[in-house]
Amino acid sequence: MNSFDLIIFDCDGVLVDSERVANQVLARILKEECGLSYSLAEMFETFVGRSMQQCMEIIEQQMGTTPPAGLKTRFKQDINNVLAASVTAVQGIEQALAEISIPYCVASSGSHHKMRLTLGKTQLLKHFEGKLHSSSDVKRGKPFPDIYLHAAQNMGYKDPSRCLVIEDSPPGIQGGVAAGMVVFGFAELMDEQRLIQAGAHHTFTDMRRLTDEISHYTHKL
Repeated sequence: MNSFDLIIFDCDGVLVDSERVANQVLARILKEECGLSYSLAEMFETFVGRSMQQCMEIIEQQMGTTPPAGLKTRFKQDINNVLAASVTAVQGIEQALAEISIPYCVASSGSHHKMRLTLGKTQLLKHFEGKLHSSSDVKRGKPFPDIYLHAAQNMGYKDPSRCLVIEDSPPGIQGGVAAGMVVFGFAELMDEQRLIQAGAHHTFTDMRRLTDEISHYTHKL
């Protein structure tokens, strides 16, 4: 791990297993409120890795009109209720964090409230106190590089090339690459080819093997 000074984790789908339930809730709401029908695969392709504002813009484009009033509020309330009751940690993340020997932090499209909710529920928050960074902190969300550069600067690291990003969505991959960082695509749920096409330097499917994946990658450099 000597090639990196900092690891920047995405939150949803990388630290906490929230992507499936969040997209199931959003799909149900879009059907009920907007008459839009999405399969879970289509939800992942369209919305995963996007900020709430970006999701609302996509929905407006799909509808051809302004979404119903209160849609964003309903989604936030419903998803927070479901996550508070059922979110779990990504399998193997506790082992990975225990084995990592360099500083790490979070850079998420989700809000600080959502991160604290899901990380708190899964007992992971203790690892990330003072290390949470949200797209709401910057002008542009993923796939722009702003959140990654913001996170690195706040953590005290100025060389993007020595930062490793762990992401599970194409917008997240694109943002990390645009920031000049090395990006690993976590392909447990997302199609691996989509992450590679987005620019991932390396992909893997088992979080328990993260430190091994980093070692193997750096030895090839």
